[in-house]
Amino acid sequence: MSTATTGTASDADFVDVFEPYRREILAHCYRMMGSHHDAEDLLQETFVRAWRGYAKFDRRASVRTWLHKIATNTCLTALQSRQRRPMPSGLGGDAFDPTDDLLQDHEVPWLEPFAGTVDEIAPGDDADPAFVVGARESIRLAFIAALQHLPERQRAVLILRDVLQWKAAEVADTIGVSTATVNSLLQRAREQLKNTPGRDESPTELDDDGKRELLARYVSAFERYDIDAIVDLFTDKSIWEMPPFTGWYQGAEAIGELIRRNCPAEKPGDQILLPTVANGQPAFGLYMIEPDGVHRPFQLHVLELGADGSVDYAVAFFSQTMEEDFARFGLPPTPYDAPARTAPTPYH
Repeated sequence: MSTATTGTASDADFVDVFEPYRREILAHCYRMMGSHHDAEDLLQETFVRAWRGYAKFDRRASVRTWLHKIATNTCLTALQSRQRRPMPSGLGGDAFDPTDDLLQDHEVPWLEPFAGTVDEIAPGDDADPAFVVGARESIRLAFIAALQHLPERQRAVLILRDVLQWKAAEVADTIGVSTATVNSLLQRAREQLKNTPGRDESPTELDDDGKRELLARYVSAFERYDIDAIVDLFTDKSIWEMPPFTGWYQGAEAIGELIRRNCPAEKPGDQILLPTVANGQPAFGLYMIEPDGVHRPFQLHVLELGADGSVDYAVAFFSQTMEEDFARFGLPPTPYDAPARTAPTPYH
């Protein structure tokens, strides 16, 4: 973000005040918008609005509260002219048949993954520990997808009350409604989320050893292009989706058949995976071999792991700017440029 100022001491002071909250304001904008790109733009807009109003900031509220209030209203204004950002499974309808043709829709503003480690997306170190845990969980892909089903004011109220743990009166003051209206909006938002098909945003996870073992199996299965091993990673309840393709698929066999029929890979070594983090969850950049023999960015896989040692949910994100997107997640243009510690298999 640009921090161009007029060079005055007050401008420098403002940058010092704003900077510690950058990461959590970005995460807040992402929760509201469902798009990392939109969130970055609205972080900029929040910065500009806060800078313009800094001289009038009376500090009756904390800096964190003040910035979140500006960011919330900035996002609410932006949402008036934007469509919701679904996942394929959020479009309605049953799971797709993996033997059907794949269909893409680039007109849909699909949900986007969020680049950031757990520490980067959590609130500042001075935040209440319970708040930190809740904020981390609320960046998970499934929760962000569920939020997209809510009208913008319900979305804002739910985030401010249940994620940021604000009092109803603070929320009312922020969005310019009565406390009774806030309570009504919150009740409707909670009920809507309860009835929204999707994944649990706070699943029980594997311990660290189990997680490492499962992720190693995931990398091995894809890099060896072993469909049977890929099928073994999932259960009959697992879900796979890959925007901008409109289909979503449920069950290990369906996922295996989808990959068998449509993946460009043909043999071991055609795919290389490098680890990253998206939405605070394990993720991989998948590089596919191209006709010139070079592996280049192909998909970003974001995973939700089950406590039973399976992959509960996988989203393979495509985009028309994969190299740029990979860079946002700290991934190099080719896997050969990766540090040795992130290249544990012979295919790297």
